[in-house]
Amino acid sequence: MLGKVLNALAFQVGWLACVLGGTPWALPTVIMIVTCHLLWLGIPGEWRWLAGFALLGAGVDGTLTLLGGLRFPGASELPLWLWLLWPLFATTLHHSLAWLWSHPWLAILGGALGGPSSYLGGARLADVELAPWAVVVQAIVWSSICGWLALRAATSRDRP
Repeated sequence: MLGKVLNALAFQVGWLACVLGGTPWALPTVIMIVTCHLLWLGIPGEWRWLAGFALLGAGVDGTLTLLGGLRFPGASELPLWLWLLWPLFATTLHHSLAWLWSHPWLAILGGALGGPSSYLGGARLADVELAPWAVVVQAIVWSSICGWLALRAATSRDRP
């Protein structure tokens, strides 16, 4: 139980470092959190989930940025701090969020509400312009991701 609480707290610390501190704070904080996570809480092969979510994040947020759904003052490309949030989120999959995957509809609803809420809050704190249509896209993307994770958990021994 303590590991799950620490996992959730570490994610929140990393999220705040990324959103409030930008890349100068995000990079060392996320490296420290991910390293500690893999050493103390990680399960065999979990690094693949982190790498997969890093690639997924580059694709999703990179596409939203290219289409104008995310605009960053003074930058035209996806900032590192935003990309780092994806592998950071992946540290929660087998730990603090593991309970969610056995409840598919709750996972889908959580993704549809939690993903866009995180982007809306982060955009406001980090002075990022988020197009209204991008919020809808985020709801679809995150409900799909969480639904897929729940389906995978139901049909696989390699959970989520």
